[in-house]
Amino acid sequence: MELSERKLKILRAIISSYIQEGEAVGSRTISKKHNMGISSATVRNEMSDLEELGYLIQPHTSAGRVPTDKAYRLYVNGLMKSTSVGKYSEQINRILQEEINEMNSFIKNSARILSNFTHYTSFAMTPQLKESKLKHIQLVPVSDKKILLVIVTENNIIKNVVFNMSSSIPQDQLNRISNLLTAKLSGVKLSMLNRELKNEIMHEIYSIRESFDEKLDELMVLLMNTANQYEKVELYYNGLTNILNYPEYSDTNKAKELLSFVEDKESFTKALLNVEGKDLSILIGKENEFEQIKECSIVTATYKLNGIIIGKVGLIGPTRMDYKNVISMIKSLSFNINKLINENYTDIKRSETDG
Repeated sequence: MELSERKLKILRAIISSYIQEGEAVGSRTISKKHNMGISSATVRNEMSDLEELGYLIQPHTSAGRVPTDKAYRLYVNGLMKSTSVGKYSEQINRILQEEINEMNSFIKNSARILSNFTHYTSFAMTPQLKESKLKHIQLVPVSDKKILLVIVTENNIIKNVVFNMSSSIPQDQLNRISNLLTAKLSGVKLSMLNRELKNEIMHEIYSIRESFDEKLDELMVLLMNTANQYEKVELYYNGLTNILNYPEYSDTNKAKELLSFVEDKESFTKALLNVEGKDLSILIGKENEFEQIKECSIVTATYKLNGIIIGKVGLIGPTRMDYKNVISMIKSLSFNINKLINENYTDIKRSETDG
């Protein structure tokens, strides 16, 4: 059933009031504070209807009402369409640029920014790679003697490793080597790389590289080491204890249970990998798979290089979350992360990658 405009207006007012105050909302509060132009009795009737429809619950007989996950979902869907990049976008851009030269520091910095601006627990992650099948390998010149090794898996996730060369390599040779690596390794799991395959590929690389650079030999070693390096998911946190600042987690046991789950990288990673790879995704309350976070909301955004997902950044907090501010902040952060990544790392040309 589609809600009438009046019911929607009342529901938004209740959600806004509950997010700000953290207390059940009564009809008198709505009619007084939100200038509805209707009587308290009419508001009460509409709230009763919203309760029957599953948008509100009444915690206690004498109390007002609080929004359900269903109400937050309706509210959030509207915000995701209407909320734009926020007023802090330029400030975020300046802070992000401080660590742009080193990818891991850059990712950690993005989590720190999100936590500092929103006061929720934030995270940044790159998904597991070891058992992923390779799709593309690309060598991208970052500067004259610095090359970015980009490993793209079949589920369109990228891992990046920057290494220095003793001399520069022409772009056309890099492209030919990239195409060779892709042809040889497409469909191969990183965990299956072996010395025999490495030697076969290196023999062919020798014929491409006109003046052989000994650093090229390190390329296959680097690929093989990557399998072990990324056996576990990289997951960075910031503001882990911020969750304790919210009354929903004033109960010590409840707070410990949540923090234990979030700090368990394996469990929390599973929860994050269940989130769709959209530019912006929000899971609210019982939409989360794991019991420990069914009273939380998880907001994630992807960051990309040339449209291919590198990883995710996001935050976790109570379902009574300041969604308007959070969505604006994470849109600003995601916009600037993607902008800086694509400005500071030479684009991977799709036509070359697909070759």
